[in-house]
Amino acid sequence: MKIEVTKEEKYVLLKIEESKLDAIQAPDLKAQLLVLKSEGFRNIIMDLSDVEYTDSSGLSCILTANRISKEQEGILVLANLQTQVKKLIEITQLHRVIESFNTVEEAVDRVLLFEIENDLGKES
Repeated sequence: MKIEVTKEEKYVLLKIEESKLDAIQAPDLKAQLLVLKSEGFRNIIMDLSDVEYTDSSGLSCILTANRISKEQEGILVLANLQTQVKKLIEITQLHRVIESFNTVEEAVDRVLLFEIENDLGKES
């Protein structure tokens, strides 16, 4: 599976460079998520601009990323959802628990805002 990983100070960006996110690719993505967890990354942005199709295994990866982020007191944000993937996320009601944005830049802004909110909450 092709995944471009960009590690920044406040987040990690995973660009999934596959047209399908299914049972064949899911184990590689889950393994990558566990590596990032062990490295201490808590905020994850998944750029799904190349993903035209996902199945339950792909959704499981997204849920795994969300769980890992939450366990680390971070956030998962999705970016660049293709129409079919967006519809599936809405049908499964995942859009109620996982935020998505039209661009990576918007997703980065959301993560940075989350970090500011966290810092302010700790000061109170």
